[in-house]
Amino acid sequence: MVFGSIVTSPRSSLSPRQTLDLAKAYLEVAYHAIDPDVALVLCHDTEISLHQAKKAVKRAEDQNVIKDIAVTYIDLGNLLEKRDHAKEAKVSYKKAEKLGYVGKSFSLLIDRQDRMEERTSSNLCYTSIV
Repeated sequence: MVFGSIVTSPRSSLSPRQTLDLAKAYLEVAYHAIDPDVALVLCHDTEISLHQAKKAVKRAEDQNVIKDIAVTYIDLGNLLEKRDHAKEAKVSYKKAEKLGYVGKSFSLLIDRQDRMEERTSSNLCYTSIV
């Protein structure tokens, strides 16, 4: 079989930016995955890549990459929430918070979710009255 000879390269040989790009690629595919199990595996691969990037970038102290890692953790949390994995989403949000980039990104995310919930509950009240 041809695929038996293909060996994947280890993430450790990638720069923090490349590892972050890999995490974003996994996450993008996970967003579009129809099969929930495949999406969850891709979320796990995203988490592994983010962890690797975070470890490497802390030594380099590249604030731009750290910020992008935090934003990607928030995006991962959003996807996990959409896929009914609230507990795992909270862990992802906490990791963004530990990187110190909760601020506007996280606040806007929470405000947006609160507004969506308010609209949903308003619509539910409205539809139940009608």
